[in-house]
Amino acid sequence: MEKLLNKLNVLYEDNHIIVVEKKPNVLSQSDITGDLDLLTMVKSYIKEKYNKPGNVYIGLVHRLDRPVGGIMVFARTSKAAKRLNEQIKNHEFKKSYLAVLNGVLNSDNGKLVNYLYKDEKNGVSKVVSKDYPNAKKSILFYEVLGYLNNNTIVKINLLTGRHHQIRLQFKNLGYPLCDDMLYAKQNKGNIKLFAYQLAFKHPVTKEELNFKLLPKWRELEDETIIHRL
Repeated sequence: MEKLLNKLNVLYEDNHIIVVEKKPNVLSQSDITGDLDLLTMVKSYIKEKYNKPGNVYIGLVHRLDRPVGGIMVFARTSKAAKRLNEQIKNHEFKKSYLAVLNGVLNSDNGKLVNYLYKDEKNGVSKVVSKDYPNAKKSILFYEVLGYLNNNTIVKINLLTGRHHQIRLQFKNLGYPLCDDMLYAKQNKGNIKLFAYQLAFKHPVTKEELNFKLLPKWRELEDETIIHRL
């Protein structure tokens, strides 16, 4: 494995947590493909930087879909992992995304509420009725930041974290995400979805932490949009 000290974009680290950037098309954790994943990269980074012998503990507390880039936090102790998971369960773990939608969404902001069902066998989800077996309520809030070439740039705050939630809820609204190969059948590049902000309490010090990282999209070159972030 290549040396990772200068390869991994580390936004913050201490003895309890490490916050890093996940690049698009990198797995959050290993799967059947055997491709390199971020969890393994973080373990290797810690092992290399601190010359740690044996196995290194890194706890995965949340995930991003493979094509999606953005900020992720990993726990460096089991205690930190447990406390971060409690924050997620209690909706105290705040995740905000940026997305570019196909079409012009004519509203300044809104709330989307749908019920989603995950097809475990095929690895896809779909919008279903409230009474559909194993349907899960999915809620997000969005704010329109601007427009470019008949596309809409939005900021999204997730209240729930369902499988492919953002992609499905906006597709159901009639505005699928740009370059979503799975649900919009587009393949012009990486999907225009990025986890740009992560806020939570430090699992030990209880300090309020807030991290931001913007993707390098031409849609974000407009200063008025940057100002709204």
